[in-house]
Amino acid sequence: MLKENITLVKENILKACLATSRDPKKIILMGASKSQTIEDIEKAYDYGLTHFGENYLQEAESKINQIDKDIVWHFIGSIQTRKTKKIATLFDWVHTVDNLKIAERLNEARPISRGKLNICLQVNIDNEDTKSGVPIDKIDSLLIDLIKLKNIKTRGLMIIPKPRESSEEMGEVFSFLKLKMDSLKSKYQELDTLSMGMSSDFSEAVQEGATILRIGTGIFGARR
Repeated sequence: MLKENITLVKENILKACLATSRDPKKIILMGASKSQTIEDIEKAYDYGLTHFGENYLQEAESKINQIDKDIVWHFIGSIQTRKTKKIATLFDWVHTVDNLKIAERLNEARPISRGKLNICLQVNIDNEDTKSGVPIDKIDSLLIDLIKLKNIKTRGLMIIPKPRESSEEMGEVFSFLKLKMDSLKSKYQELDTLSMGMSSDFSEAVQEGATILRIGTGIFGARR
């Protein structure tokens, strides 16, 4: 089923791109591989996935050390301060930065030999008390400080919106973030990434400008 799932997701991405005249080559399909086995990750790689996202450092570290393939690893879980050194060393991308302290620690710990660490700011799009993320009105002031950091590269914004009743409403949320991103680009030309869209809503995200999709169950099926 893994191969069929990946094919279906890619077909739906292509449909969403055709509907909005987007280039599918500019969209990264990331397999959200939390709790997935090394064997399944390697199979998914063989079926064409090269980007994988992990939520938990200990689990991810074991996988990264054992899988000998040219994978781009994304950290997509909440970041504990004491784990920033290993996260900065192991990963190519971090999607869940939401304060300057974490960004500074990632910057300090990033090995020069690995090049700059790509990061996204996690935005609390719905102002939920139970979710991490930067409030919309604090993004600009945080970016001013982030661009001073030499070993990280701030690429864009990431959201995990709460469910909506319709695809139209979800599309409006994604559209709102795209407009915010476009307004920021006038001051921060390096911003080029919108990490939004998961298994249930990635088509809407593609149509509204997503550049990285985080797909778990849509690729791997229900978690064991």
